[in-house]
Amino acid sequence: MAAQDTIYLLKECDAGVKMAVASLNDVMERVEKQELRKLLQESRQAHDIVGEEIHKLLDSIGTGEKEPNPIARSMSAVKTGVKMGLDDSDQTVADLITDGCGMGIKSLHKYLNQYQNAECIGRAICRMLIAIEEQLVCDIKCYL
Repeated sequence: MAAQDTIYLLKECDAGVKMAVASLNDVMERVEKQELRKLLQESRQAHDIVGEEIHKLLDSIGTGEKEPNPIARSMSAVKTGVKMGLDDSDQTVADLITDGCGMGIKSLHKYLNQYQNAECIGRAICRMLIAIEEQLVCDIKCYL
């Protein structure tokens, strides 16, 4: 049971990392302030590093990756396009990213609770992603 919960948790973390990176990429070129761009780039890099670790673990246990839900990804892209089309500002970027982080944090906590039998490595990776998201929210509050 622990191995199966670990796989499920890692796959959900994998989908979350991909969603986060895609969302950051969606707004990156529209950022005006260099400081905000740097914070977003650092968060994207942190997500990429954790994503690589997740892929190694999934490969080592012989299972594949998980893509984000296509409907959720499409809705996120549409929301970003509409909001940025109406107000192409750093404040809008910060608002979108803060909302996305909130959804990510909520989902990751849900999966931690759902897959309680996951091994320590899976739970640690999930907590690491939560910390990355929480740090980004904290770092960009001044742009809201």
